[in-house]
Amino acid sequence: MKPLPNEIVLRPRFQMNVEQSKEAVLSNFEIASQTPFLVNRIDEHVFIKFNQKEHHFWSPQLHLEIDEIDAFNCRLHGVFGPNPTLWTFFMFIHFVIATLFIIIGIWAYSSASLHKDYHIQVGIMIMLVAIWFVLYFAGRSGKKKGKPQMHQLHDFMTNVLEGVF
Repeated sequence: MKPLPNEIVLRPRFQMNVEQSKEAVLSNFEIASQTPFLVNRIDEHVFIKFNQKEHHFWSPQLHLEIDEIDAFNCRLHGVFGPNPTLWTFFMFIHFVIATLFIIIGIWAYSSASLHKDYHIQVGIMIMLVAIWFVLYFAGRSGKKKGKPQMHQLHDFMTNVLEGVF
């Protein structure tokens, strides 16, 4: 398995082959409850997140999917990501801002074509771009705050796979 790069990208993904059976790996994760981690299993999916005491607004979680290769080997697919509610909220806000930008852009173009004043529309479009930049930098800041916890999740996963928990 490759180590995590120093610069963790948005929703980094990885996969690795594990020389254990699928059921052994899944059962190791089921019994590996350790503070501050919460481990949930649904079929061949394992979700690892932080408990309420350690959880903050930008806390990441790790989603693992374990696929069987043969009776003694399996492949683990992992995705680090933010809380799904936070992720959905950010995507919704980006969608609303993009939609408003397009609508107001059409309004500004129509006003310009009709030789009417369109300065208000351009001002609103500039404000929407500024809001988008604020969201972008807030997301970058949140990613930076969640980075140490991503490494904790990765270390916990590695310890469970090695049987040290």
